[in-house]
Amino acid sequence: MTEQNKTLKQKIDELEKSSDWFYSDEFSLDEAAAKYKAAIDLAKELQKDLSDLQNEIEVLNEDFSK
Repeated sequence: MTEQNKTLKQKIDELEKSSDWFYSDEFSLDEAAAKYKAAIDLAKELQKDLSDLQNEIEVLNEDFSK
């Protein structure tokens, strides 16, 4: 499944899993920078998705209130 096909829930779950990794026994300083960058990129993607969803809801609310 590509990043674009993932649901918000799947992306949030992935971000939580990434965050948990930093506190796990699997943590590796060698991998930390790459995992951190991937988590930041995912967080930015989620922020955009949520903003798009908010805009869509606002448009629907405007249509509904007419």
